[in-house]
Amino acid sequence: MSENTNQITEEMNAFYERADEFIQLANTLRTDDIHAGKINASMLYAVARFSAWTAATGFVKGSDYAKEKQDIIEHFTKNFERMLSDNIDDYAENFQKYMQIGN
Repeated sequence: MSENTNQITEEMNAFYERADEFIQLANTLRTDDIHAGKINASMLYAVARFSAWTAATGFVKGSDYAKEKQDIIEHFTKNFERMLSDNIDDYAENFQKYMQIGN
């Protein structure tokens, strides 16, 4: 293995910067009346809607797209599950820091 395997590439950095922009937007939408759960529900809907569109761009006919529905769902679900699992692990390891407990 090369020494660069643990370094964040420019592409990875751009990925995290885009994600951070979405998180920052979500945080600006929070108010006393609109808690994080409501924001999360809206974000999940937006991600589902955008994912459906993203997958559709690879097709010419809706009928072909519909035939691939289960594979498309499995693809996005598997990626979400992996990312959620990684982030839960990260939060568990850094819980006090991230949740600002005991500061």
